[in-house]
Amino acid sequence: MVSLKDCIVPDWPAPANVKALQTTRNGGISVAPYDSLNLGSHVGDAPRAVAHNRQLLSSLMPSEPVWLEQVHGVIVANADTASCLPQADACIARHSGAVSVVMTADCLPVLLCDEDGTVVGAAHAGWKGLAAGIIEATVRAMDVAPHKLMAWLGPAIGQQAFEVGEEVRAAFVAHHARAAAAFVAHDAQGKYHADIYMLAQQRLNEMGVARVFGGDFCTYHQKQAFFSYRRDGMTGRMGTFIWLD
Repeated sequence: MVSLKDCIVPDWPAPANVKALQTTRNGGISVAPYDSLNLGSHVGDAPRAVAHNRQLLSSLMPSEPVWLEQVHGVIVANADTASCLPQADACIARHSGAVSVVMTADCLPVLLCDEDGTVVGAAHAGWKGLAAGIIEATVRAMDVAPHKLMAWLGPAIGQQAFEVGEEVRAAFVAHHARAAAAFVAHDAQGKYHADIYMLAQQRLNEMGVARVFGGDFCTYHQKQAFFSYRRDGMTGRMGTFIWLD
């Protein structure tokens, strides 16, 4: 059984009936390079190990999470009705006990809830999905006034480790010029260090979501706690879960 000491409980002023949990790489049975709580079934780990790791979380969840087939797009699934690996990069829920989850290993997981505790959402925000509008799609799908929402930014790659090309910077700046503040020139070959947390906060603020928490992790440098695809290549995936109690 995975215990809460192996996980992160988001520090945000969500209503009491909003429950959320962020796994780390610790507490499971997978062997290197997936050691140990790998939740991803698509990364080359032994299927039995992944299934066992997911089962280890069952005591902390009210039901089986709606696991997504993530494709760096902007489709939002609904945990109240979805099943069988919907191809989506976000999930929302309004029914009590329906668990939304996204998996990451450098990409940014974003949790959302409303101040009345009536709807929750989780979004997988890699740079492609973030640029394409996954946060905006999730906020719209929640169908409440954005000023009533709050967000928590989970473990993602930090700016010092996130080297990107000019095409990534251009994709964000084309959307809004202020995105340029999230990029620091790294070398003469047109490489930048990107702040994915700042980019996500900008998108949330533009939508009217002013209350944003978290964003103080680095999956790349915090090796003992987190999987990082950029650092290790072949590696596992963490899960970021949210539901209504």
